[in-house]
Amino acid sequence: MRRHPPRRRRFSPDSAVFSEEEDDDDEDDEDEEEAGFSAARRRGLVKMKCLSCKEEYSDRSAGTCRECYEEAGETEEELKREIDDLKSKVNFLRLLSIGPNFVSRINAPCFSDVVLVASGPPDSDDSQCGSPPIPAHRAVLTSRSPVFRAMLENEMEESLSGTIKISDVSYDALRAFINYLYTAEACLDEHLACDLLVLAEKYQVKHLKTYCEKYLMSRLNWENSLPYYAFAHQHSAKCLLDAALSLIMENMDKLSKREEYMELVEKDPRVVVEIYEAYLSKQVNTAASKDPIAKS
Repeated sequence: MRRHPPRRRRFSPDSAVFSEEEDDDDEDDEDEEEAGFSAARRRGLVKMKCLSCKEEYSDRSAGTCRECYEEAGETEEELKREIDDLKSKVNFLRLLSIGPNFVSRINAPCFSDVVLVASGPPDSDDSQCGSPPIPAHRAVLTSRSPVFRAMLENEMEESLSGTIKISDVSYDALRAFINYLYTAEACLDEHLACDLLVLAEKYQVKHLKTYCEKYLMSRLNWENSLPYYAFAHQHSAKCLLDAALSLIMENMDKLSKREEYMELVEKDPRVVVEIYEAYLSKQVNTAASKDPIAKS
């Protein structure tokens, strides 16, 4: 509601009394100023400063400029993803019936009640010279992996001997795997990420498998898309599989020229057939979406 200007009292010497007079000129000026502001606002000529970047923006932008508004939306989505990742990590690391000083005793041989031994491929160093055992705790292994739980909670050889032999894995990969079970962290490169994903699938550690998939997807490019597709197909890594397939289908004209393509045709032609089936399906769907007769 607009406030009226104060009334001005004027003294008349003839009557020796005060009289009230409304300041008509001031009121007219104020009305003109308000009308001009309203007109400028309707035309979008009024400029205001963004609360975030301090740049001027149109009054119609309602508080922030468009760039800051869109950036804030992206930041909010990133924060939501980070929160979800942290919640997943906390759930993975949650342990029952373990004392508060447990973390400080990780990999301490005097407190461990089981050891894991790497048994690499026949041509690896780990198969020729015995790798050192890696101490661990049954409570951790069984809480992280249903495979370890079945192995250690029943009267199987591993449970009775307290030794778990892991075949076809290097010592470094096994140590990184056990460390992840305790910390939910790993310092990855592409080779280690592949090794850990294989172990995660074998022992049903879903959190680690997702972690490795995300890393490999961040390293995905045209050069490694075909080997990664075959790897993801072999180990049921769906997110990596879809990302690699999408990249391959964008470069189908160059596919048959790749050396990896010829190797894959010889080793696993079924995978190559599935790539072409997916590509043809995409082409059919694209053509159908553009055909007005098909739409009707």
